[in-house]
Amino acid sequence: MSTPLPLAGIRVLTFENFGAGPFGSMYLADLGAEVVKIENRGQGGDATRNMGPYFLGENDSHFFQTFNLNKKSVTLDLKTAPGQAVFHRLVGTADAVLNNLRGDQPDKLGLTYEALRGANPRIVCAHLSAYGRDNERQAWPGYDYLMQAEAGYLHLTGEPGTPPARMGLSIVDFMTGITTALALVAAVLDAQKSGRGRDIDVSLFDVALHQLSYPGTWFINERHRTERLPRSSHPSATPVQLFRTRDGWMFLMCMTDKFWQALLGAIGAPALGEDPRFATMAARREHRPELTEALDAIFERDTTAAWLAKLQGVLPAAPVHDMEQALDNPFVARVGMIQQVPHPQKAGFRALANPIKLDGERLRGRVGSALGADTREILRAAGYADAEIDDLAAQRVI
Repeated sequence: MSTPLPLAGIRVLTFENFGAGPFGSMYLADLGAEVVKIENRGQGGDATRNMGPYFLGENDSHFFQTFNLNKKSVTLDLKTAPGQAVFHRLVGTADAVLNNLRGDQPDKLGLTYEALRGANPRIVCAHLSAYGRDNERQAWPGYDYLMQAEAGYLHLTGEPGTPPARMGLSIVDFMTGITTALALVAAVLDAQKSGRGRDIDVSLFDVALHQLSYPGTWFINERHRTERLPRSSHPSATPVQLFRTRDGWMFLMCMTDKFWQALLGAIGAPALGEDPRFATMAARREHRPELTEALDAIFERDTTAAWLAKLQGVLPAAPVHDMEQALDNPFVARVGMIQQVPHPQKAGFRALANPIKLDGERLRGRVGSALGADTREILRAAGYADAEIDDLAAQRVI
């Protein structure tokens, strides 16, 4: 970047594995924070370092790099007294500590504000867990797919009459990570003003439930049950759904009457606009099957590309891509959403770029550090002499 990154000078120590915590802290790292992963060498560090199918040498993988760009790595055994002493000294140099452990673990490992305020009264302790730390499920392990199941997502995804289906990506993990990152930044800003840190708690379950959004509001107020609809249709606006073309599928979103009128003009079907069954949003919703049939008959006359040439820029419309089409899309390359991040084991390694731009520029990435690669640098900066570091290594504390 040609200008300083907004979180430059902020240090965050993390205890994290898999997706949710690392995804959120990667946003912090991309925006300039010094994110230091504290990993247990004896356990191989973050579990995704050894998660296949594609590896980048020992203790590194494509999976790991997906969630850990721009981060440093320190190895430290927190379950030993010397390890706790090292950790407390590092806390004195940090602004925040983030973990995504089970809800019963932060107290046991001394990761709470109560345990750490003596080392640094301004430290922010962010806890990302499956179900939270203050209820009967605090010791339960949990993952994204379980949250999608219990929060009702699987009955909102897919075609009616088919088995419940999860979303194709771990969206609850990702949103929980970003939610935690936002809360952490807010608390750090406050600590800089007030001189006092705090605990922050965010759970996968709470975020999953919160993301039920307006269908959730409809139900808790009116007992209205949002159900799966054919063609991935919107529950109230229409036509907002998939449509067949001669060679595939496309998705249209006529969220307003303005876009409905634009669609009629683009496809040359004024008679549909004169049909009383389709005259209003409510009428179109009531007669959705008939409208789908009528529009299918029109769209099946030509290819997806031909229709999108007429529709895109006029009303919201998009092709339905598979993974190859999505990532090989020339538009993706033109906007710079794939970046080169050379790796010692793969010079041409590429990763998806952060979606945030600062002053019109993409945030730059570098590969996450090898397991423990930054241990000596970080400990020296915290005041440890080389002989002390050698002694800690001999004790297998680091």
